[in-house]
Amino acid sequence: MVESFLKYIRFEKRYSPKTVISYQTDLSQFEQYLLKEFESTPVQEANFGLVRSWIVSLVESKLDSRSINRKIACLRSFYKFLMRQEIITKDPMMKIKILKTKKKLPHFINEQDSIKLLDNLSFPEGHKGIRDQLILELLYGTGIRLAELIALKDSDINMRASTVRVLGKRNKERIIPFSSSLVSKIKEYIRQRNKEVIKKDHSYLLVTDTGGQLYPMMVNRIVKKYMKLFTTVEKKSPHVLRHSYATHLLNKGAEINAVKDLLGHSSLAATQVYTHNSMEKLKKVFDQAHPKA
Repeated sequence: MVESFLKYIRFEKRYSPKTVISYQTDLSQFEQYLLKEFESTPVQEANFGLVRSWIVSLVESKLDSRSINRKIACLRSFYKFLMRQEIITKDPMMKIKILKTKKKLPHFINEQDSIKLLDNLSFPEGHKGIRDQLILELLYGTGIRLAELIALKDSDINMRASTVRVLGKRNKERIIPFSSSLVSKIKEYIRQRNKEVIKKDHSYLLVTDTGGQLYPMMVNRIVKKYMKLFTTVEKKSPHVLRHSYATHLLNKGAEINAVKDLLGHSSLAATQVYTHNSMEKLKKVFDQAHPKA
């Protein structure tokens, strides 16, 4: 039933490969717990008491609350699937509640540092340098996720309209506008890529020096390398550029629903985390300008 569930969330629900792997790991860990503590009780036969026992053991092991909540979400999806398949008649997750977590504010770089990062950096000549610069420009200029950047193809770029088509989570497509100044940089990169990289049949827009698809570790390394030259922000990653994109848009007065659509969030709650940073800026304005501040 576990295999059937994983196929269901992968092919029917269209969960990301990362989520499928995480859920597979969570269910495997729950199976191992049941095997060790309750003499191999099958996962589909677990009741409320067994699930609660596992969650308590995770809390006692000092596992992060967010990680525990993801495991709870996994089990909820799994047992709902079993209910629909009429494998079980009672959902053991009905009374299981998620744990309280501290809200973490997203890391972001300030606007001046973002300008320095993109305008004052010197990049190596040729394909490698232009590619590295374009990676930074696209991440900050469109707010796309790392996985979305890696998956971009030439055909996803509309030069005339200055937009990029992105296939996000659960294969949800969205169109994102970008600065017209990026058009010339993209054209120059494609020209240089086709000239220097041996592999001519490019499946992806951004490629390695041998023409292969970029991979997450490589992009993380590139972003960290250049970010540390111009910013002291604690965390340096592609996602920080995405956070900066959203924060700067809101600081400049962008409507939150528009930012939600640009980021590809499924709910407004995911976007609202960025309003805290904007609110801090508004508080400073109030303190400086209001007679009663």
